[in-house]
Amino acid sequence: MAKTRTRYVCQNCGKQTPRYFGRCPNCNEFNTMVEETIEIARPSAAKGMAAQRTALPTTAPQRLGDVRAEHIPRLQTPSVEFNRVLGGGIVPGSIVLIGGDPGIGKSTLLLQSSAGLAQAAGRVLYVSGEESTHQIKMRADRMGLHADELYLLTETNLSDILHHVSRIEPALLVIDSIQTVYSEESESSPGSVSQ
Repeated sequence: MAKTRTRYVCQNCGKQTPRYFGRCPNCNEFNTMVEETIEIARPSAAKGMAAQRTALPTTAPQRLGDVRAEHIPRLQTPSVEFNRVLGGGIVPGSIVLIGGDPGIGKSTLLLQSSAGLAQAAGRVLYVSGEESTHQIKMRADRMGLHADELYLLTETNLSDILHHVSRIEPALLVIDSIQTVYSEESESSPGSVSQ
């Protein structure tokens, strides 16, 4: 049986402390510390988890000049300006975080880019944790977007999203917005820093 431990995590900056503070010792914000209960796994289980999470092969340090650069073709979005901001398009296998004030057009930009990439590159899975598929469809119709390979999913559970990703095998996965997604493996609340 795993042991449990309580910690407090600042919802503003992510600082973790073993005891509660009314004011975060890192960012000095008041009333941002939230209690979390974590399970401490046995060493053998922890070792197995670490092995499963290793994504890159372990190598020795190399000088920057000794590393061979590879040209990787980028996925081009319909927006020349968006491609420019991304350094020439989306690098396959990369993660891009789009941020901005509410109502500035992040979801519209993502939907427009998703539709264009679905026509050019193949399947795109657009996951929304904030809007229904009907709302997304209405926005796409207003913008005149049509893409047979654009799949819409309303979901916030990470394991369910990953199940659909493995089933559909999209060229691009869009999650709008990442703060609504939660993992059942974490006991913290959705949208929290540690989630």
